[in-house]
Amino acid sequence: MGQKVHPHGVRVGVIKDWSSKWYASSKNFADYLVEDQKIRKYVKKKLYVSGISKIEIERTAKFVKINVYTAKPGLVIGKGGNYAEELKKELFKMINKEVNLNIVEVKNADVDAQLVAENIANQLERRISFRRAMKQCMQKSLKSGALGIKTAVSGRLGGADMARTEFYKEGTIPLQTL
Repeated sequence: MGQKVHPHGVRVGVIKDWSSKWYASSKNFADYLVEDQKIRKYVKKKLYVSGISKIEIERTAKFVKINVYTAKPGLVIGKGGNYAEELKKELFKMINKEVNLNIVEVKNADVDAQLVAENIANQLERRISFRRAMKQCMQKSLKSGALGIKTAVSGRLGGADMARTEFYKEGTIPLQTL
């Protein structure tokens, strides 16, 4: 097996920030880590249709601050903020700490890698041709201001018996970005 490092892990502290911001003693660390994963999984599943780009979690002594970056903040907030309040209550039940929920709008969803990938996956689930889905998303991203994009899909493409990987790239994709 190759030993590959996650791209986000390489960039943390240099050009990207941590997705969880807190400090814990050795006895609390594991509990906080599991709690963070539960929060992320729950929020991502509950709000999947609103296009969640990332979820940042900050902890203080009294409460947990959760920043949800989304392409469609109206779906997260709901009419008069009632959906956001309901989500706060559910998170409070889950972790038994006061939750401060911030919804941040992603201005350009066509340039956000997570949202582009989910868009392609959603199109594949709707049985759209994988080539068309990839090329359309790439064109949208480049028109929206991205300098370059590389997409890859893998598996039994087009219902073939043999699994394979196909990727397309356009624009500049520098490997050394640190």
